Amino acid sequence: MDAAVLRRRTMSDDDDLEATLTDAFLDRGAEATTARTAAERVAAFRDDHEEELTAEGFLDYLAAAETYDSFDHRFDHAVGELAAANEDCTDSRPYRLAGFDELAADPDIGA
Repeated sequence: MDAAVLRRRTMSDDDDLEATLTDAFLDRGAEATTARTAAERVAAFRDDHEEELTAEGFLDYLAAAETYDSFDHRFDHAVGELAAANEDCTDSRPYRLAGFDELAADPDIGA
């Protein structure tokens, strides 16, 4: 993200995104802690990769994953699809609720 964008962004931008998504995630079956964590991860993705991402934009990805039963699975699928659509994101695990699990590749390999 360039310096001009960082100067334009305020803390309230992240607060608004996170509050909107937390409420939406609660409505979609997430528990309170999970909803807050998921909203924080979407805000982090926006900060790191896609500065124009809106709550509605992410919710579109989440809606496309409605065939999965659990909120966690739907969220992780939506994050994966969002990352796949963004050429700058080569690893979506930091933004997924599942994160780096024991079955995932070691994030330090090749570093």
